[in-house]
Amino acid sequence: MKKNSKLGYTDVHHKAQYPKTNVMEKEICTISIASTWLGDEYTFYEDHKIKRVYDNHSLSSNRTEWLEPHQISKQNKDKLVKNCPEQFKEQVMQILDYP
Repeated sequence: MKKNSKLGYTDVHHKAQYPKTNVMEKEICTISIASTWLGDEYTFYEDHKIKRVYDNHSLSSNRTEWLEPHQISKQNKDKLVKNCPEQFKEQVMQILDYP
């Protein structure tokens, strides 16, 4: 793991990390699409960032990754839109680039 102080982000070898800021972007909503006892939640932000917090298995819980819309399967996008509260559905669909 490398710290780049000029850009203010941490470079890791798996999923994209976004620059750290002192001001937290405003959260739109968090949607759970868990179908078992393993957690799988997506949080959507006004700046179009998507954070996923999920469990791989019982010994690997609350893993976090930042996703781009193209990294989310059509099946999971369908679940997200279906489980999204009505007042946020339009915003979430736009962020997901959902048809």
